[in-house]
Amino acid sequence: MLPLVFLPDTPTLLAGSGPAFAKRRALLEAAGIRRLTLVPGRPEPAMLDGQRLVFGAGLPGACAEWLAAAARARGIPVNIEDVPELCDMHVPALVRRGELLLTVSTGGRAPALAAALRARLEAAFGPEWEDRLEALAAERQRLRAAGARPAEVIHGLASRMREAGWLDTFNHPTGNPA
Repeated sequence: MLPLVFLPDTPTLLAGSGPAFAKRRALLEAAGIRRLTLVPGRPEPAMLDGQRLVFGAGLPGACAEWLAAAARARGIPVNIEDVPELCDMHVPALVRRGELLLTVSTGGRAPALAAALRARLEAAFGPEWEDRLEALAAERQRLRAAGARPAEVIHGLASRMREAGWLDTFNHPTGNPA
């Protein structure tokens, strides 16, 4: 497995119907995908041209198989929800705090474990981490503008996180410093 993060301007097609389609749409929109083509049901073949990612959710078997084959014929990675043999990729369990993205994957072998670990991450990394990331990004920019070398930037940011106690979560096996 190789986790990748696709940027918001990645041309992405989502085809499908029902609650699975709505759930996948919400996930892609929350990820900030701006070039998202939504297709209720089966797309026309030409709609796949120029896409970089293809998702199918809530599709009947034959339609899902066609979509996977059509995407693969164009060299486009495809994910058909809940049909591993039709997937070139899968979506891990996600915790999103602004631009901070934490993921858990079991390669589809133990979704309950991924969900449990995601819940632990959600508890350990609350909404305050969005602001913490922004503060660290600003500090990184300030250090770089002042001429700090990469190692100095890393050391400076690590020191700030230690001083603020932000890394205490990692010093306790339960993730709970109490």
